[in-house]
Amino acid sequence: MRSVVPMKTAKIGYFVISVLFCVLGIVLITSPGTSVVWLGRLLGVGMIVFGAIKLVGYFSRDLFRLAFQYDLAFGILLIALGIVTLARPNGAMSFLCIVFGIPVLADGLFKIQISLDAKRFGIGQWWLVLLLAALTCVIGLLLVIRPSDAARALMVLMGISLLLDGILNICVAWFCVKIVRNQRPDGIDEEYEELKDE
Repeated sequence: MRSVVPMKTAKIGYFVISVLFCVLGIVLITSPGTSVVWLGRLLGVGMIVFGAIKLVGYFSRDLFRLAFQYDLAFGILLIALGIVTLARPNGAMSFLCIVFGIPVLADGLFKIQISLDAKRFGIGQWWLVLLLAALTCVIGLLLVIRPSDAARALMVLMGISLLLDGILNICVAWFCVKIVRNQRPDGIDEEYEELKDE
């Protein structure tokens, strides 16, 4: 039998990091005067940890293979952007918006694809994932183009993006990651199919 430990680790990690992103988002929305250096450090660490969790998810090979299907490249991207952010924690707010806006936009686009795949799988909540993903894309795009240069407005926008992306990831992990204890490794399944055909 295949070990379910990596899948459980990835799913729990998705929930924990997503909840932390939601909390940070609420803090930024309610207290937009937060220090940019402090925010840069938190985002850098958060992106590195979330990138590592995405890599664990990708290699866990959950049953549906929906939630983690794009997480190899995306996990590496998050780790790289987290390192860049930690290397420049005192960067300008515009730098943080671009560095964080790109993965938020990309995450929204990937989750749109996941929602359409979930619809084909018969997952009834696919529309909720699609709606949240579309909203996340809009906010990610706004972060990249920065419609305002006011630091407080950008901080609120970043808070909204963290909150939305956190809720989106919680929904995807909840609806699209299925852990089955008696799931067999793919190699055994393939060998069984070959034997059956003979």
